[in-house]
Amino acid sequence: MRRLSKSASAVLAMIAAGALSACVPGTTETAAAPEPVVSSQLWADLTTLAADDMEGRGAGTPGGERARNYIVSRLEEIGIAAPPMGRLQPFTAEGRSHEGRKTFNGVNILGLIPGTRVGNRYIVVTAHYDHVGMYGGEIYNGADDNASGVATMLALAEYLKANPPEHSVLFVAFDGEERGLLGAKHFVEAPPFPLESIALNLNFDMTARAETDGHLWVTGTYQHPTLRPLLEGIGPIGSVSLAFGKDTPQDTGADNWVSASDHGAFHAAGVPFLYLGVDFHPDYHRPSDDAERITPAVFRNVTDLAIQSFRALDTGMSR
Repeated sequence: MRRLSKSASAVLAMIAAGALSACVPGTTETAAAPEPVVSSQLWADLTTLAADDMEGRGAGTPGGERARNYIVSRLEEIGIAAPPMGRLQPFTAEGRSHEGRKTFNGVNILGLIPGTRVGNRYIVVTAHYDHVGMYGGEIYNGADDNASGVATMLALAEYLKANPPEHSVLFVAFDGEERGLLGAKHFVEAPPFPLESIALNLNFDMTARAETDGHLWVTGTYQHPTLRPLLEGIGPIGSVSLAFGKDTPQDTGADNWVSASDHGAFHAAGVPFLYLGVDFHPDYHRPSDDAERITPAVFRNVTDLAIQSFRALDTGMSR
């Protein structure tokens, strides 16, 4: 979440038919990859998490538990192992609600892929799976916010299982983001390994609806300028390109995303971060944030671009 102070078969066929337009890091030319990075599973993950029976995935609700069980099943289906601390990281914290401050019981979900070259350094890839739940008799399905980011993270996990990373990668699906970054704050307070061993937090929040401006925004290179050259050579994929910003002193209010999602907890703890997400749209934090408002081909392009970005960061930072 960014705060304002921040026929199914046809869709599956559309996604499965798409091919990745990969870019070689350090160049501006695109080249066809031998096969797509993402498939129809991307859309299946999003639509499952954004379905009415998830009841908006509110933290501490039965719908949130159903979403959590689904994500765990997907990680296990992909073959992503649990880290030594375990698959789940429960927490209790006070956060905001429609009725004021209250205590929430949340659960983060973790999965680990060991690195092939710098296994003692971690890229922590995150996406929150909670949304605002039900309110006023309506379900807030949160298809873009943030079923999309979780689906993108799962697509990256599937890719890295087949193409092992140089850094160790810890995937974390956070709970309680909508209540005040609760899961992320708990993680940095009780990490599974020292924070000093985290090379980067790469956070996905709202990765579907890039039609607003044609961009997947990268926030955090102002704070960490050495990371920008690693991504600048990545060309557009379909209609979507990377854009850098929302992170300078001149970016104020809702235009500054430095602390707008779970990466904000990492930033506050002194951990390098990058945030990848699309711009606001009229369905943000409304009951109308549904899967049918998402263009599957655009979502596929954004996810492929996010995976290319991870590849460039993983290899570039390990040199």
